[in-house]
Amino acid sequence: MKIHIIDTGFFKLDGGAMFGVVPKTLWNKHNPANDKNLCSWAMRCLLIEDGKRLILIDTGLGDKQDEKFFGFYDLHGDATLLGSIREKGFSPEQITDVILTHMHFDHVGGAVKYNQDRTQLQTVFPNAKYWSTEEHWDWATNPNPREKASFLKENILPIKESGQLNFIYEGASPFDLISFIHVDGHTEQMILPVIQYGDQKIIYAADLLPSSFHLPLPWIMSYDVRPLLTMEEKERVLQAAADENHILLFEHDPLYEAAVVEHTDKGIRIRERGKLSNFL
Repeated sequence: MKIHIIDTGFFKLDGGAMFGVVPKTLWNKHNPANDKNLCSWAMRCLLIEDGKRLILIDTGLGDKQDEKFFGFYDLHGDATLLGSIREKGFSPEQITDVILTHMHFDHVGGAVKYNQDRTQLQTVFPNAKYWSTEEHWDWATNPNPREKASFLKENILPIKESGQLNFIYEGASPFDLISFIHVDGHTEQMILPVIQYGDQKIIYAADLLPSSFHLPLPWIMSYDVRPLLTMEEKERVLQAAADENHILLFEHDPLYEAAVVEHTDKGIRIRERGKLSNFL
C-alpha cells in the first residue's frame, strides 16, 4: 500500500463558525483571523494505492461554481485536485473508487464537473465507484434548512445519475484494508475511513476533527447538527487514538497534515504533529 496526500488548495471560513462556543481570544492564537474574521483552512484529500485499486478520499471544493460563490470562500493556493493527482503520476481515469465522507460542498465539489461546453454535468472520475452511505445520501438530497446551503444539487445528483453511486453499510466494508467509523454529530452518517497501514491505523478524521486545534472536546464547529453527540464521538475516537497510537489525519488543518495524541492531566492532547510521512 502507498498513501499520498492530495492538496486541493485553501479556502476561508468564519473563525467563530469553525470553533463554535470557544472564545476568539483562545482560538485566534492557533489560526489567526483576518479583519473579516475569516481563517484559512486546507482541503486535504487522500489517495491510496492498494493492489489493483486506486482510492481517493474526498474531493475538495472543485471549480465549477461561479465567481460569486467562490468569492464567499476566497479559494486560494496553487494546488488543485486533478493537478495534485497528476503530480503523483495518475490520471482521473485511473481512480477506481471515490470515498465521500459526506456531501458538504467542500468535500464533494470536486467529484463532479461540467463538460467542455458547460452544457451538462458529469463525474470527474468516469471509471470509479463513488461511495457514500444510504442514510447520508437521503439526508443530503432532502436537506434540512440548517444544512441546505452546504448540500448543492449540482455536486450530488450527477453521481447517482451516472450509475456510479454505491453505499457503505455500518459494520461492513467493500475494502480489504479500510474500515469505517460512522458518526452523526456533524451530519447524518458521516464516515471516517480507518486505513490499516502495516501495523498502524490512520484515521481520516474529516469534520469530526477538522484540525489539530479541535482536540479539546468543547472545540466543536457551529456547523454540527448535533454538537453534544459530536463531543461523545470525538471522545471515543480520541480515546482509541491515544490508547492504540493511531495516526489522525486532518482534512482542514492549514499547517499540519497529521498527529498522534496522548493522555495528559488536561485530557487527550497532541504528542506530535506534522506531515503524514513523519509517522509512517
